[in-house]
Amino acid sequence: MPLPGAVLFPHALLPLYVFEPRYQAMLEYALNHHRMFAVATLKPPRTQWNSSSDFFEIAGVGLIRACVGRNDGTSNLILQGLERVRFTRFESEDPYPLATVQALESDLHSSVETEALSAKVLELYSKFKGDSRQLPAKVDQYLSDLGDPEMLASRRQRILEELSVNRRLRLLIQYLRDESGTAAA
Repeated sequence: MPLPGAVLFPHALLPLYVFEPRYQAMLEYALNHHRMFAVATLKPPRTQWNSSSDFFEIAGVGLIRACVGRNDGTSNLILQGLERVRFTRFESEDPYPLATVQALESDLHSSVETEALSAKVLELYSKFKGDSRQLPAKVDQYLSDLGDPEMLASRRQRILEELSVNRRLRLLIQYLRDESGTAAA
């Protein structure tokens, strides 16, 4: 499902409202088979897609955790991210993209550096939150209980595509610094 600005990360939940006929057909297919589909990000500035070249080749695959169908054919669903994938071949693109995918494994060699980067992300997040920014309680709980540094590193397409957990953490640190106006540290 190519969408503008949407990125599905492993472990994340993504609520979706399915109303387009092609995605209604895709959802029906997924529900009748494996309850999974990929969410791909459209390449800016696109807001619609016409072919597979309109979206990034790395996406997140998710499991449909809940789905409520409506009488008009639309559905609300919750997709839970499972893993990163690369599209390797498109079997069809009509009415929706149907692809063969390759799972992408994170390069995680836990080290002192990984622990230090994770601690820095939590420190910056704490400062970010302390600047009287209103962030959802779920985000706070998520980061407070986080023990797995891989789950910590999740920011948009660039981060999705990065297989090195340490580099993903660095990207997240840079994002938090940019958002909070902190240039040093």
